[in-house]
Amino acid sequence: MTIRTRRFLISGVICTLAAVFGIPLAVADDSAAQAAADVPPVAVEDYNYPGAADILTTEGIQLKRGDGHVLLVECDTVPDQITVYTIRDDSVGRKGEYCFQATATTGYLTLELPRVFGLETGTHPISADLTANGATTTVDVPVDDFESVGEGVFGGARSVLVEIRVTG
Repeated sequence: MTIRTRRFLISGVICTLAAVFGIPLAVADDSAAQAAADVPPVAVEDYNYPGAADILTTEGIQLKRGDGHVLLVECDTVPDQITVYTIRDDSVGRKGEYCFQATATTGYLTLELPRVFGLETGTHPISADLTANGATTTVDVPVDDFESVGEGVFGGARSVLVEIRVTG
């Protein structure tokens, strides 16, 4: 046998024995393990709306996911808001209107807001998806405009707002 073959055979036997008996072949340096423990975990964006559970209990609106460019704000505190009008229901904590601020020319927010009857825009046009009776309807609202939707339209069905998209 050549020297090269013997070395290969011996290293294979050593690795096999180490694996069978659970013997570590190398010991990690404690300083490296400590340094790894000091590194914070990697942040992964999941696009869930921050504080959504608290907002549901305090504001009566379920905010789901978004890209951070459509934010729920207090009405009349920010100029050029997007305003959503709903049928107020104190039994579930739902207010009569909700306001959103667009922080960019495009953005989206998925949510669940029942009994919506009107949408009003400021300086940003929007496209909104509403569901009623198992069907989804998309409504486009231009800059500085108001659009009746759902119960706000003569003979309209109760509608749930499920998405707001800023389109410009």
